[in-house]
Amino acid sequence: MIEENRIKKNLKKFAFPRLSGTNFELKAFNKLKKEVESLNLNYEVQNFTFSSFYSRIYPKIAFSSGSLIYLTLYLPFHPILSTIVLFALTIILTISILLTRKPEKIQFIKKLSSQNLIVKLKSSSERLRENDRIILFISHLDSKGQRFKIRIRIRTIKLWIATSFFLLVILPIKYLRIPGFDLIFYIVGGCSLLMNAIASIMTVLNITNNSSDGAVDNASGIACNLELLNYYCSPVNRLINYDIWLLFTGAEECGTMGIRHFYNNLHNFKTEKSISFNFESIARSVFLFPGGKEGDNAVDVDNLILNNTRNLKINHYFTNRVLGTHSDGGFLGNKGFQGYGIGGVEAYEYMHTPNDTLEKVDTKVLESLCLVLIDSLKKHDSTFFK
Repeated sequence: MIEENRIKKNLKKFAFPRLSGTNFELKAFNKLKKEVESLNLNYEVQNFTFSSFYSRIYPKIAFSSGSLIYLTLYLPFHPILSTIVLFALTIILTISILLTRKPEKIQFIKKLSSQNLIVKLKSSSERLRENDRIILFISHLDSKGQRFKIRIRIRTIKLWIATSFFLLVILPIKYLRIPGFDLIFYIVGGCSLLMNAIASIMTVLNITNNSSDGAVDNASGIACNLELLNYYCSPVNRLINYDIWLLFTGAEECGTMGIRHFYNNLHNFKTEKSISFNFESIARSVFLFPGGKEGDNAVDVDNLILNNTRNLKINHYFTNRVLGTHSDGGFLGNKGFQGYGIGGVEAYEYMHTPNDTLEKVDTKVLESLCLVLIDSLKKHDSTFFK
């Protein structure tokens, strides 16, 4: 059975600072492992190493290098000096971009360790081949704090992108030598360059720390995943047509390193037959993030969730990516996985801050969400395959 008291207990157990790659994240992993072992279940551990370059250093290099390129093109430097500076910045930017094509392979600057934990529960039917159809539930173990709130960071990125596009349009005009246009160019271009530089400076100043309890992001997801594990660990509660995998990832907050490692070691996973759910930051309301690429089986579950009988309002948040963005689900969505991100948007005001605390989470909502998912999957499993 689904129990709100157990959800509260697990939420409290995992709501403490647990920055990826630190002993704090390892502490959370050990707590999780103990919970799984108490259910007498087999599990897999995937250990991996990663670098903080992609998540914490690369954005600073990319934004500041871009701004310096715009500055060099804007100011009347000596042509030879400008060429040297532009060449050096372009090389730095190009190397950084090439390195981050496969960020999980970067092993320099600061090398850190983390781990995933996976529990695989077989369906109640013996006729299915292993890994034929899978329901995959995902939640990440780590948390992080940052100097600036998420909304500020999003606005900073949008400002940098908008001013960059404008500068790319206006900077070539400088070399057209239009009479009387110099003053207008330097005023308009200067204002854009200043805003672009401010956005870069804020990106550089935005440091990552271990100051957030991460109750919403993502102890709420861990609590949901553990509650579903408690339910499905009993063979009588298993589905007939799907195996159930429960995945707890490490280092999500440092460039989704855990899910990348999981994906790189995944074999024979039929994405067109399987459905994934990524629990990501649930506070007091539930948003479903579909991507519009789902097959009939995923769409059927979507409809059952939205039209649930548990009086839980599900907000349908349309996006162009399956499972959500900038998360474990976002990464899998870009790899063709079908499914949904389950989270909230009101938590943006305090996520990644010391204010991400226990009282922000409504455990009654988490309980209802687990019941809705169980109801929907059970009905889908019994009717879709007739």
